[in-house]
Order: sequence, then C-alpha cells, then structure tokens
Amino acid sequence: MTDKNEKPEEKAEEKKVEELTDSLKRIQAEFENYKKRVAKENSEFIRCASADLIKKLLPVLDSFEQAIKNRESKEFVKGVELIFAQLSSVLADAGLRKIDCEGKCFDPFCHEVLLQEESDKDGIVLEELQKGYAISGNVLRTSKVKIGKKKGG
Repeated sequence: MTDKNEKPEEKAEEKKVEELTDSLKRIQAEFENYKKRVAKENSEFIRCASADLIKKLLPVLDSFEQAIKNRESKEFVKGVELIFAQLSSVLADAGLRKIDCEGKCFDPFCHEVLLQEESDKDGIVLEELQKGYAISGNVLRTSKVKIGKKKGG
C-alpha cells in the first residue's frame, strides 16, 4: 500500500490514523465489556435484594401455614390479623407506603376513578375502593377510588 512517491508526512498521517483507529476499537471493546459487567452486577444486586425480601417474608409464610393448620380454632381470626400486621410491617420496612387518599383532591397520578357520586365535594375522593401503594415516592399501584361530582354538572 506504500507508494515510492508517498511523502513522509503522508506516511506519518496514515500511521497516526491506524493508531487512532486501533485505539478507538480497543475503547469500544472495553466499553462493551463494561456494559456487560454492569448488567451482570445489576442482575446480581436485584437477585440478592429479592432474596433478602423473600427471607424476611418466610416467617409470614410460616405464620400462615400455622394459622391454616389451626383454622378451626376460635383464635383463627385474631391469628390472621396478626399475620396481616406482620406482613404489613415487613413490607413497610422494605419501603412500601400506602397512598392516603380519602378526603384528598383527586390526583390522576395516584388515583384511578372507578365511581363518581353527586356531592358538594367536587373532585374530592369520597371513598377508597382499593388501596394504592408507593415505594420511594414511585406509585406501584394507584388507589381505586370514588370521587365527588358537582351536583347538576
């Protein structure tokens, strides 16, 4: 590819272009390896976080199993209430929060309207039909609600 008539400056420029091309290829390969490593680390982190939450839920599962064995007992309802409190506590410790909505202004980001009822409280949540939940400020599930609608409007 070298020509006898090629000037030394052209050879130097050609060599520099080859060096830069090789350097770019190495950097691209390193970046691809970095992306794969980060994806693997994220996957491992999610797996460990899931395992940690499941480990915390195992006592709740045990409690349910014990309650089912004793379902004929007169303390069955109280046991289920205790299990519900236990589960709520584990989920709250994991960052889960209920979305407070009754008596609040309708917010389409947190609430889903299932019913409307004529009321003086236009656009106010009158009743929560299903609880909504958020974690770290992000809505996991909207609250299903009934809102007030201005009479005659």
